[in-house]
Amino acid sequence: MSELENFFSRCRRSVDKTLDELLPDEQTEPMRLHEAIRWSLFGGGKRFRPALVVAVGSSFGASEEKLLRTAAAIEMIHTYSLIHDDLPAMDNDDLRRGRPTCHKKFDEATAILTGDVLQTLAFQAIAEDERLDTRIRVKLILEISRAAGTPAGMVAGQQLDLEAEGKGVLIEELERIHHRKTGAIITVSARAGAIIAEADSKELEEITRFAAHLGLLFQITDDLLDVTQTTKVLGKTAGKDASAEKATYPAIYGLKQAQILAENIHGQARETLNKIDKPTKVLGELADFILNRKT
Repeated sequence: MSELENFFSRCRRSVDKTLDELLPDEQTEPMRLHEAIRWSLFGGGKRFRPALVVAVGSSFGASEEKLLRTAAAIEMIHTYSLIHDDLPAMDNDDLRRGRPTCHKKFDEATAILTGDVLQTLAFQAIAEDERLDTRIRVKLILEISRAAGTPAGMVAGQQLDLEAEGKGVLIEELERIHHRKTGAIITVSARAGAIIAEADSKELEEITRFAAHLGLLFQITDDLLDVTQTTKVLGKTAGKDASAEKATYPAIYGLKQAQILAENIHGQARETLNKIDKPTKVLGELADFILNRKT
């Protein structure tokens, strides 16, 4: 097992333990809702976004103990977005991480409520985190709420993505969509780690630039995987982007040029790390992982 795989494994265990402590158990009423929450959160995945919180925070000197609640909160936000993204009104998908999506396993109403609860539990987890100074907690809540909402956040990006279906979009518009839809939560994951570690303004600026590259790289590779991999490998329905006529990088650039673009963005992310006078080896490996991921 590589050093990065060990890091992911360690983060996943720590984050899952934290999530388990924060969530109501399945025997708490209403049991169906709490079962759906746990079904959705503990359905696999590398926990990339919480791992980014931990990696950045650790690079800037924060203890893992201080980082874990925020890392878990961001995973709750991410999972809520996946649940709602899979709904019939959105992408109408039956599979997520190789298992039935929340609305397929339970029902559509329960899936909507599951997403609603996860979003609110995320902010509660940070608000009640006594390991962090109140000033830091307020800043984190502000940053994450902006990244999740509108006008420059994930929800705004999802709306723009829906509006772009079946239309020819310019490259600038495509980037505008995905800096919001995918990039906003990845960027705030990195910023959250730096904020908890009390990085200075210059360091926060550079880590934000790095994370913005990372978010764009993640979306490009995600678009490529939708075209090049099977449903079995992905754990979700392959080819959905093309069938829905979504605005994607392969659709605009073609496969070869989209891959070249991914490599260029990866290089820019790596170059940004050179400007940060901290141990950033794991952050560079995270960029490599995104470029070369298969699922």
